[in-house]
Amino acid sequence: MKNDSVPSSPGGGLSRRNLIFGAAAIVGGGWLVTGLTGCAPVGAVTAAPGATQLSFWHLLSGGDGIKMAGLVGASNAANPSFFAKQTILTWGTPYYTKLAMASAGGRAPDVAILHASRLPGYAPGGLLDEWDLGRLAEHGVREENFPAAIWNSGFSEGRLYSIALDAHPFILMYNTDIARDAGVLDADGRLQAMTTPEQFLDVARKMQAVTGRRGLSYGYLGDGAQMWRLFYTFYRQLGATMTLEPGMPAQVDEDAATTALEFMQQLLDGTIATAAGDYATAVAEFVNGESGMFFTGVWELPTMQAAGLPFDAMAIPAIFGSPATYADSHAFVLPRQSNLDPVAREAVYAFVAGILKDSFAWAEAGHIPAYLPVVESPAYAQLLPQANYADAVDQLNYDPPAWFSGSGSDFQTYFAENLQSVLLDKTDAREGIQAFVRRLNVLLSKPNPVG
Repeated sequence: MKNDSVPSSPGGGLSRRNLIFGAAAIVGGGWLVTGLTGCAPVGAVTAAPGATQLSFWHLLSGGDGIKMAGLVGASNAANPSFFAKQTILTWGTPYYTKLAMASAGGRAPDVAILHASRLPGYAPGGLLDEWDLGRLAEHGVREENFPAAIWNSGFSEGRLYSIALDAHPFILMYNTDIARDAGVLDADGRLQAMTTPEQFLDVARKMQAVTGRRGLSYGYLGDGAQMWRLFYTFYRQLGATMTLEPGMPAQVDEDAATTALEFMQQLLDGTIATAAGDYATAVAEFVNGESGMFFTGVWELPTMQAAGLPFDAMAIPAIFGSPATYADSHAFVLPRQSNLDPVAREAVYAFVAGILKDSFAWAEAGHIPAYLPVVESPAYAQLLPQANYADAVDQLNYDPPAWFSGSGSDFQTYFAENLQSVLLDKTDAREGIQAFVRRLNVLLSKPNPVG
């Protein structure tokens, strides 16, 4: 007999109908668009007779997608007892909609990728199964194999629901030729230390004098994620925290937020950085040597390497005192199964463990592997510029947890709606953050729709 209820976390149950409508709410607008883009090949490897078939969903495309296809293909080749097939969906809302609806409706894949910052919206509502720590240990995956912040990002209410593959922080790339001509390299050929906002502005202006165009590339127009990443980096460097507790007003340090936003306004003066540029403009500007520095994510490393650019990279300097940077992680999760196949579930543990241990190839795409034996290997120490920003794992800051926050969520859209004018039109920063807080309070007045 078909069971129409889907169990939630211990303590109660949810009907499938409620889960489905709740899932629609946590992924935001446009939830009927699933955005399926295709099934990725896994190389020449084919399933061995009798192999357990695994369905693996993720949202990794471009260079990331190619690297992941290689990892999956290698895992299949090394483990003939199972065969994992990839399904790649469109990044952002389409992906998270499809994943939530599949978990709520009993059609979930065996394993999937979730941004760690999205966990608070998924785990408490019964959309995910937890990982068994003992079974993970049998496959060589233990807490001590991960940086504390990355490992802890996978927990919800004391239970492990996600295992990070990587950390992908916001970083600072710089053109080494321009930096040398500007006289801002140290004795080791690295960008000189910058410990105050004034020092950063000075370095940027010296680089601008060399390029004749810009000192820094930073695109933000129409891109709430880009605005949030840099803002939250500076906000956390100021020692400020942000607490989003359902039913309570948002706890935001308005003074720190105003300071961070006003510094971003200083950067966007039309000389240091383009006053009104989008992300594509920023990428092109840096690639063409029209700026000396670039605020971006580690995922742009292959772009710069393909362009043959003379560049290096580093964690964003702690110009406001406390080392801190915005980051997220691609993490493996177990979407809730209506009819769990224990053989397939056991194969998933082997599959994930194998990819973690083989994630040096993932490092080549720019991401910092979460599995410490890879990062601590001699080979990784020689992998440049990745090794030069590996210390960013010591200062990671994920989104403040809430059912509506995280990568690809409406949270960053709301940030853009209230703060883009602050950056573009140089309107009052404090008024902008107050408007954003008011929007957060509306969301916080509502419970997690699947909680």
